[in-house]
Amino acid sequence: MSVKDEISRRLNAAFSPSHLNIEDVSWQHAGHTAAPSGGESHFKVDIISAAFAGRSRVSCHRMVTTELSDLLAGPVHALQLSAKSA
Repeated sequence: MSVKDEISRRLNAAFSPSHLNIEDVSWQHAGHTAAPSGGESHFKVDIISAAFAGRSRVSCHRMVTTELSDLLAGPVHALQLSAKSA
């Protein structure tokens, strides 16, 4: 399973989002030290979920990064994140 697919699987299971878009933006970092040649290291995630209702932006980000913590410690070097309530 690709890293992008794993991110999608986890976020769908944890937050049942009404909108989820995951984009591999590793190509923007080609040549950087932490950017492997195969990509799948830098992602942009836009997620909208009722699970974020009444929470601060920081709290929403923490919820998402907690779900992805082992990926962020491993193959994912950077995550651009927009998390909003429905």
